[in-house]
Amino acid sequence: MTPPHRPAWFDISTPDAARARRFYQDLFGWPAIVLDETYALVGDDGGRPAGGIGQSGPDSPYTGFVAYFPVDDVDAALARAEELGGTRVLAPVDTPDSRIAVFTDLDGNRVGLISR
Repeated sequence: MTPPHRPAWFDISTPDAARARRFYQDLFGWPAIVLDETYALVGDDGGRPAGGIGQSGPDSPYTGFVAYFPVDDVDAALARAEELGGTRVLAPVDTPDSRIAVFTDLDGNRVGLISR
């Protein structure tokens, strides 16, 4: 089954995660589940987090906003993006709930891939 091609998750990677979390909580009223000092689950998608705000650092693959689109196979979708001229930013990695990767498109926009 091919998943819908609309964002399934978002991440905001920032040099000051606590400040960004407060900003978006104040702006949107998002609830936050602080996992540790470097990452919090935020937003409300029917009682579930809709995204995360994380602390970027010198080894972070990116800083900024990334929307993650659902795909059946992260590795295959990343390979296809690279064939089409995209550039790998974050190699496929497993998280507790999913597999993710990030690439830049032809204009340098960061795009995430996710499979659950």
